[in-house]
Amino acid sequence: MSQPILLTVDDDPAVSRSVARDLRRRYGKDYRIIRADSGADALEALREIKLRGDAVAAILADYRMPQMDGIVFLEKAMDLFPNARRALLTAYADTDAAIQAINVVDVDHYLLKPWDPPEEKLYPVIDALVETWRAVGERPVDEIKLIGHRYSSPSFHLRDFLARNAVPYRWYSVDDDEGRRILEAADAAPQDIPVLVTPDGTVLRQPSGPELADAVGLSTRPAQEFYDLIVIGGGPAGLGAAVYGASEGLRTVIVERKATGGQAGTSSRIENYLGFPDGVSGAQLTDRARRQALKFGAEVLTTRDVVGLEARGSARVVMFGDGTEIAAHSVVLASGVTYRALNAEGIEKLTGRGVYYGSAATEAPECKGEHVYIVGGANSAGQAAVFFSKHAADVTILVRGESLEASMSHYLIEQIAGIPNIHVRTRTTVVEAHGDDHLERLTLCENGGATETVPTGHLFIFIGAAPRTDWLGTEILRDDHGFVRTGPDLLTDGAQPPGWPLDRDPHYLESSIPGVFVAGDVRAASVKRVASAVGEGAMAVTLVHRYLEEQ
Repeated sequence: MSQPILLTVDDDPAVSRSVARDLRRRYGKDYRIIRADSGADALEALREIKLRGDAVAAILADYRMPQMDGIVFLEKAMDLFPNARRALLTAYADTDAAIQAINVVDVDHYLLKPWDPPEEKLYPVIDALVETWRAVGERPVDEIKLIGHRYSSPSFHLRDFLARNAVPYRWYSVDDDEGRRILEAADAAPQDIPVLVTPDGTVLRQPSGPELADAVGLSTRPAQEFYDLIVIGGGPAGLGAAVYGASEGLRTVIVERKATGGQAGTSSRIENYLGFPDGVSGAQLTDRARRQALKFGAEVLTTRDVVGLEARGSARVVMFGDGTEIAAHSVVLASGVTYRALNAEGIEKLTGRGVYYGSAATEAPECKGEHVYIVGGANSAGQAAVFFSKHAADVTILVRGESLEASMSHYLIEQIAGIPNIHVRTRTTVVEAHGDDHLERLTLCENGGATETVPTGHLFIFIGAAPRTDWLGTEILRDDHGFVRTGPDLLTDGAQPPGWPLDRDPHYLESSIPGVFVAGDVRAASVKRVASAVGEGAMAVTLVHRYLEEQ
């Protein structure tokens, strides 16, 4: 295959030549630079490139072009080269349109014209585009086949697991002819679903989490028995701790129950994270962090359920549900939180069959033309509403309180107000979910008075945050809600916590067991933001070093 291509399209010949010149100067040795003067010409060039079997690494398109603007062009270009990275060239006056384009066609960046000097304003953006493209590339994908039922909770959980772990797969419904043919070829029956077929032909019937992880090539077993640092939880706080720990030479392992990213990883777009003025999806942010941790030598273990943590002399031992264990000099507990269960009739029975906790992005195609309901008034609910508004006919946010102002960021409230198919109903709760094999209707109660039954096939729940700390022993002190107390919060009238073995007081993020530090949402009195979680993960590693120096 010849050199990968950087394609630029702009109807202004002077700008087009300028872009091509700057790109050749920096990337000409490794990439072929092709320019076009219109969206139609660029699409024709892409079709010829596709027929020749060449690869396109990145596409830069001007926003304002006659006949076909940059957004329309990029939508069409995605059909030909879905893995090519995309940037929009725009004038300052069009920045609002550029930001909207990020949501419409998942543009990676937008570039303000002019970009002099290119070393500061152009090349860093192109570097990021080609780096991401190299990670994804145009390599043939070994396809995993997953056969299940749309209204099967186990089928949904497998789809969600594969999607959140960035494992490519193709979904087949057992109700379709092709799905039935694959089941027959796999010597499986509809009652065996979900069924997974690996590229080498291995058939898994109703696989468990560890079986699934092993089959798709995810790491589930530690390479060592003893580490410098064990990080429990792969959300932003855990990934932050792993990146800083591994980059500073600590033998580091992340232990994750399901998928790296935590709740933040399911967010369709985080727009207030420092350094991403155009926003970034939770999946993109956490995937970059995971790759960064791996680059520095950290291990990432998935589908490992931690059931115990204890001190044995100078070692801190983490115990798994299968009876195995690993040990380290120190631990960072970053297990995050889960959404609280919605206490309403029928919810539990229909969970995974029309009722979902979190954004469940794999369900987006099924929402086309439907009326979707979202319960919750925090940022995660608002981000999900914006995301599903692009797929569903209507999205209604149900809020128990008087308004969104008390719990949602101002930028998100304004964004929701500008989307015509998003509606907000305040002082409204879900009383009951109805349906036999899947969700069909909801009964709502407004202002504590009369009830109303509405048809819907999708309900997404984002209410409250509950820490997963029931597995911790009594040695780890928690508050009344289960969040782990650390540092000054462990002191009572200046007295150290019961059983504290050291002369010094606990460090700021240190738990009631020396050498066990806590970061992110699971920590009592923490700020529930992605940026603060990452910061606490990094700060925890600094305190780990301080603790290790004391040993």
